[in-house]
Amino acid sequence: MSVSDLTDSRAATDALLSMLRQGRWRPRAVARFLGLAAHRSVRQAACRPRALAQLTALHGLLLAAARDREPGRRWVAAGWLLAALHLGLLEHRDRLSPADALTLIRANLPATALGSYRWSGVVAIGLDLADGHLARRQATVSPFGDYADSLADAAFWTWLVLRHEPSRTLRAAAIAAWAMPVIAITAVGARRGTMPERPRPVLWRPAAALQVIVAVRHLQGRRPNAT
Repeated sequence: MSVSDLTDSRAATDALLSMLRQGRWRPRAVARFLGLAAHRSVRQAACRPRALAQLTALHGLLLAAARDREPGRRWVAAGWLLAALHLGLLEHRDRLSPADALTLIRANLPATALGSYRWSGVVAIGLDLADGHLARRQATVSPFGDYADSLADAAFWTWLVLRHEPSRTLRAAAIAAWAMPVIAITAVGARRGTMPERPRPVLWRPAAALQVIVAVRHLQGRRPNAT
């Protein structure tokens, strides 16, 4: 059975990473990896036309709400492409759940007018709690929603601190809390040839406390040039 025919997203990812590792990251192996991954992603998206239509409609609305024409639209377009290429992570589902939609909205907050308000951090925390509550209540958690949640956190909070947070310490802490785990998991998966389990967060993890601190400071109007 080829990688494209595998229905389990984790098995397919492990097969692709193993192939890349066996090829020792040579240009030919990388090209084959990218080609097979893209082919499988397109096939998986085509098998879920309802989810693809939902995704496109949602990002169309986000595109209309983009704050700055060029940067905002590029952000939303990149978000749509990344999500569309990972619809296979929905596995047995053929549509996005309300929790998935809230996660994707959170990931795109920086591109919308909401991103310009001081209370954008509070909105992000509210969306995060809401999508988690919906996912648990409706039992709709999937690898797609699981990984999208981590990427949404990394995208929004890293953007917020780099754009608005004056404290170098908090900026470094934010990168360590949200961006570095994504990079580390990707690096470990590439090295081992299998995708490691993502650490399961809990509500009062250090990153959650850091979210509150950053959101409150942003709400208070801390300026990047502040001491």
